[in-house]
Amino acid sequence: MASQILKISLVAQTKPSHSGTLIFMHGSGGTGAMVRESVKMVLGHHLSFPHIRVLYPTAPLRPYTLSDGSFEHVWFDRPMLKEDAPEHLATIEPTAREINHLIDQEVKLGIDIKRIIIGGFSMGGSMALQMAYRFRPDIGGVFVLSSFLNKESKVYETLSGCPDTPRPPLFMCHGQKDDMVPHSWGQNTFQELQKHHIQGSFHSLPNVSHDISREELTMLKNWIVRQVP
Repeated sequence: MASQILKISLVAQTKPSHSGTLIFMHGSGGTGAMVRESVKMVLGHHLSFPHIRVLYPTAPLRPYTLSDGSFEHVWFDRPMLKEDAPEHLATIEPTAREINHLIDQEVKLGIDIKRIIIGGFSMGGSMALQMAYRFRPDIGGVFVLSSFLNKESKVYETLSGCPDTPRPPLFMCHGQKDDMVPHSWGQNTFQELQKHHIQGSFHSLPNVSHDISREELTMLKNWIVRQVP
């Protein structure tokens, strides 16, 4: 099945034009509009910037193994939610082409590639790591919230094969009470990326489960402004 981003929800910059772009990808079964509204509910207002516009794309609708083959909005399929499960490259790679197209559209609008940040929550964050460290190492930064890479991820193979390629900085947050993607999985992901010379920060959130928290969004916003001043 062809991968196709179905719709993009937008939070515009507050000034007349934008000089940076943030792409925020939702978790499995969500939509761009849903995560945009979740962020707004947690913060009390939209995640917005004077100079950066925020794009919330919706993942392709495809059969999802973890939902008994039902069609859901997911960035990729997966046979199981386990750290040592294999990656489903047959769905990751077509989705990457779609996100590449979205990035290229922003560049055509005049946005410097180093002023484009990509990230997401849970599965969306995992897809962002694929983009930043396999497909688009030229972007300005990557963030992941409550997210992961599988133990034998193609990302690690790519990083090992091109150790001298400059890579974007990483911002990670993970709740210590996460019972869907355990905190240890997120921490292991960050430590493995560090072994491959990825620079960044990992923030443990003591009282957070598999949710987006106000604390991490506040830290994230400050980090984004440092990357795209």
